[in-house]
Amino acid sequence: MAVRLTRRVDFPMLDMAGIAFYPRIFDLAHRFFEESWNQICGFDYSHIIGEMEIGFPVVDIKSEFHLPFRYGDTVTATIWISKVGNKSCTSQYRFHNQNKDLLWSSEQVTVCVSMIDMTSLVIPDSLRNGLEACTDE
Repeated sequence: MAVRLTRRVDFPMLDMAGIAFYPRIFDLAHRFFEESWNQICGFDYSHIIGEMEIGFPVVDIKSEFHLPFRYGDTVTATIWISKVGNKSCTSQYRFHNQNKDLLWSSEQVTVCVSMIDMTSLVIPDSLRNGLEACTDE
């Protein structure tokens, strides 16, 4: 099942036009990414990186900005995994505001790597099972 997480658009995220500066949206997406691991796989991302010594850096990203993020908006991120490969997975992101307006959508491919030497790794079963269960339904 997809993960749903919520955060507010705070003043430091804004640009001179009064809307969220696009790099801050990618930062927000990464914060949601880190937070989602506990719900998806039962492990905090800090545990995955620190104890398991595995990381999932982005290797490909496609995004579309639909509407501006405004100060005070409550952003709900819906995240699911659309594909799990041997060494990579593809995540889908949809950000909606409190009015259910679609603000941003993204498809991100991450690769499983060793945090010791950055070589690619087969996704461990302890993570794979959760990733495969995180669908859009």
